[in-house]
Amino acid sequence: MINTIIFDLGAVLIDWNPRYMYRNIFNNEDEMERFLADITTSDWNEEQDAGRPLHEGTEFLVNKHPGHEENIRAFYGRWEEMLGEAFHDVVEIFKQLKEKGHYKIYALTNWSAETFPVAFERFEFLKWFDGIVVSGAEKMRKPTPEFYHILLDRYGVKPEEALFIDDNYRNIVAAEKLGIPSIHFTSAKVLSDTLKQMMVL
Repeated sequence: MINTIIFDLGAVLIDWNPRYMYRNIFNNEDEMERFLADITTSDWNEEQDAGRPLHEGTEFLVNKHPGHEENIRAFYGRWEEMLGEAFHDVVEIFKQLKEKGHYKIYALTNWSAETFPVAFERFEFLKWFDGIVVSGAEKMRKPTPEFYHILLDRYGVKPEEALFIDDNYRNIVAAEKLGIPSIHFTSAKVLSDTLKQMMVL
């Protein structure tokens, strides 16, 4: 019996994309894509999600790529411009689950502890959660098993009674290895249909 829902946030409930900001800097789309792929890589960003201070991550990259200093510093200096809107159709699903009244609903997110407060103030629905576990605050991130255990242990959640929703398949695999039933998020419609099939929604 599922009694707990665990949501990822980025790309599931919240639209975050560095292109929103960097399109105001780069005139050439290909040049921007090369910068994002080769300089401000996802691996680099994940180090900040895992707890490295933003200034340390920035200085590390500036020292490595001094010719790109101004654009590197913009990543966190103008980070708020990367934050898009909520995915309202998914927020509506969250609302419906919340209104049922018999689920505890948590968030397990890879997010810098320094930038998460910006999102928390912007999106009212983040206050609906019964608890949020932020990787940057815990100094570890998905798909590390210990990170999932922080949420399970902190809130007394039994893996087999939870349902985990994430857009990143590697995180789904990690959750299922821990015995947490999971849904690989691809769209609001597929999520809604799946939850109905499971008789959760």
